[in-house]
Amino acid sequence: MERLASFSNDPFDKPPCRGCSSYLMEPYIKCAECGPPPFLLCLQCFTRGFQYKKHQSDHTYEIMTSDFPVLDPSWTAQEEMALLEAVMDCGFGNWQDVANQMCTKAKEECEKHYMKHFINNPLFASTLLNLKQVEEAQNADSAIPFHSADDPPRPTFDSLLSRDMAGYMPARADFIEEFDNYAEWDLRDIDFVEDDSDILHALKIAVVDIYHSRLKERQRRKKIIRDHGLINLRKFQILERRYPKEVQDLYETMRRFARILGPIEHDKFIESHALEFELRREIKRLQEYRTAGITNFCSARTYDRLKKTREEERLKRTMLSEVLQYIQDSSACQQWLSRQADIDSGLSPTIPVATNSGRRSAPPLNLTGLPGTEKLNEKEKELCQMVRLVPGAYLEYKAALVNECNKQGGLRLAQARALIKIDVNKTRKIYDFLIREGYITKA
Repeated sequence: MERLASFSNDPFDKPPCRGCSSYLMEPYIKCAECGPPPFLLCLQCFTRGFQYKKHQSDHTYEIMTSDFPVLDPSWTAQEEMALLEAVMDCGFGNWQDVANQMCTKAKEECEKHYMKHFINNPLFASTLLNLKQVEEAQNADSAIPFHSADDPPRPTFDSLLSRDMAGYMPARADFIEEFDNYAEWDLRDIDFVEDDSDILHALKIAVVDIYHSRLKERQRRKKIIRDHGLINLRKFQILERRYPKEVQDLYETMRRFARILGPIEHDKFIESHALEFELRREIKRLQEYRTAGITNFCSARTYDRLKKTREEERLKRTMLSEVLQYIQDSSACQQWLSRQADIDSGLSPTIPVATNSGRRSAPPLNLTGLPGTEKLNEKEKELCQMVRLVPGAYLEYKAALVNECNKQGGLRLAQARALIKIDVNKTRKIYDFLIREGYITKA
């Protein structure tokens, strides 16, 4: 059986004859029952029945030659390879030099044959296109692109930002350290040789199969990170905070099952649960209206307004009961009145309240009319009320801490206290709040 043996005419590119160790010239013999590596013999050794180890003279064989046409009946495979090598050596268009190097074809024959079969041949054009498409598909499966309008971030190795991005390098679309990063070490000393026993050969094949399974696991983890958008952890946390607290707890519990459901199915599940939570809360509100005897939404708005008024009155009664506790102590009563005056004017009180029973906590700060209050959400308003911090100052402290965290990749409490020159207890509460809400990360 004849076949094209190589894309080179150089005999030094082929292994030597296993019988006499001479360089092989076509045609030569290849044993069909031995190998790998291929067992090759020259014609002289083949005719005298050379035998070596597993190779026997009665084995089936193949005649390896390139003396047959491939693209044109008047051109052999050996001449096709010689033409391609000559074009590579002399350059495209130098047909006289190509013909001189080939020695078997004229200048016009070389140019005509090359243009017809290698330039204007639609078969080769479609094959190159398919190869390009296959290469693009392989790159699309292995690389994880970073789509951003800005210059991609370049976090330093082992920084907090690099760990948050799972070691992903956006500029290279790859990871600093792969999963099972030293899987290739098990293959570095493996070499398949002909003298291997059957058991040793099977063992090496098993090691290669194990390595392939580890590569599949590496690609599977990359696919999970790409499909679920887990590269940018900060963005993922911001999206998670849009849900109510109860839904966030479910999100945290169900995260381990996301790789089984898939990204779309997992998001549908979370969104459906968030919708269920909203419906239950609305049903509870409507049941409250029904219990109060309300049958239309106009009455419901009146009911909500009156309910809010009752809550404010209850708070006032609580404040009055607080005053009655100081009524027996004139000094404590005077301090309490001064503190309430500061609160009403929007200032932070400076006089602590001291009683015979010990220190008492200050009431929440009234944020009504203070600049910057409209820029705060409900949780931030509650924080400012509890730590008695005006909104403008809180916004300045928050911006300073967030900027420093972005620069350092994380922030420690000691660094926060160095940036904010206020009471250390207030700094601790602000720092814990920003950590809990995801505005900054702990170093």
